[in-house]
This record gives sequence, C-alpha cells and structure tokens, in this order.
Amino acid sequence: MTEKIFYQNPRQVEFNATVTTCTPTEDGTFLITLDRTAFFPEEGGQNADSGFINNIEVLDVQIKDDIIYHKMPVAFIPGDTVKGNVDWDKRFDYMQQHSGEHIISGLVNHMYGFNNVGFHLGDEEVTLDFDGVLTLDQLREIEVIANHAIARDLPILISFPSKDDLDLLNYRSKIEIEGDVRIVVIPGIDVCACCAPHVDTTGEIGLVKITNVQKH
Repeated sequence: MTEKIFYQNPRQVEFNATVTTCTPTEDGTFLITLDRTAFFPEEGGQNADSGFINNIEVLDVQIKDDIIYHKMPVAFIPGDTVKGNVDWDKRFDYMQQHSGEHIISGLVNHMYGFNNVGFHLGDEEVTLDFDGVLTLDQLREIEVIANHAIARDLPILISFPSKDDLDLLNYRSKIEIEGDVRIVVIPGIDVCACCAPHVDTTGEIGLVKITNVQKH
C-alpha cells in the first residue's frame, strides 16, 4: 500500500519519499513505487497528475491493488530518498472540475433521479454520462442552480465513515467498493463516494458552464 498524501492534504505538491521498487518495462521505461506519494493516479474517470521526481518528468501514474506506480524514463534505486513535485496548476484545475462535476451530478440525481454512470475529466473537457435523457433547457436550469451553489461558497466535506455509519448513509456510487469508502459531501447538493482530491469550498470552483448535450 502506498501512503496517499493527496488524501491527507490535496494542496501538498512537494514531498520526500523512499523508492520501494523499480521495475523495467517492455517500452524501455520504469515503473517506480514509493512508500508515499502526492501524485494522484489515473482513477475514477480522472487523468493522472503531472510533475517531476528528482527533476525528471513523471510520464504516467497508475494504481493497482492500492499500490501507486510512477512511470519514469530512467531507473531509480530502491532505498534511495527522492523528491517529488506535482504540477499544482493542473492539480487545482482538476480539483475545480471534479468538484463542479459533483454539483452537476448531485443536482441531476436530486431533480430527475438519473444516475451518473460515466465520467471523464481530461485536459480539454469534462464529460458526464447519465442513465436518462436530459434536454438542454433542463441542463440550463441545473447550470443556474449549480452556480448559485458555487456563489454560496459551501464547504466540501470529506470523511471515511465506519461501516455502520455507511450502511445508514444514502450516497451515490457507480461501483461496489471494498474496504474503506471515502465520502465527499456538498451540503444540500450531493453525497458521493469518490477517490479524487477536491477543493475546500464550492466558491473555489469559480464557474460551471454546460456546453453541449447528446443522446446515445
């Protein structure tokens, strides 16, 4: 298990860590594991963080069995101490986008009963998939309510409820989750299981703008 600094403090972008393994790959790169990392991996519909380890660019970050793998162009020596730096501008942009998505998905679920069944947060756009049909007029209304929630600067609360508390909680989740469940709450708007970093308050999102809707 890799210690996830982004859970403890999503605003910490510099960290020191110890290299635990270094595995060569067929494409000539290396998969590096650390005892702790601030790099968020590709997970939950969100792309991985960018940045550097020892001033060497991190090519990709993936997670498997709760271990985070950093794809690097060079090898590192297990046992060595390294310094990591996460690209803050990209991290904060993703935090804004993901928190904004929670507001939209929470409102759609509350107002129309539709579930978010797919989500992708990339560098150029954010897409959401719902299990029901929404018109552009309906989404315009949701957009207005979403921006009212942003203007109210609501707190975004994160917790790991006990199993007993979780059983009593009505929350959104696209998959069955084993082990600890991380719950993100935007009061009066959304309660959702989520693994990603978020902003502290809705005011930090700035603005939500819906640009298009399609039926598939």
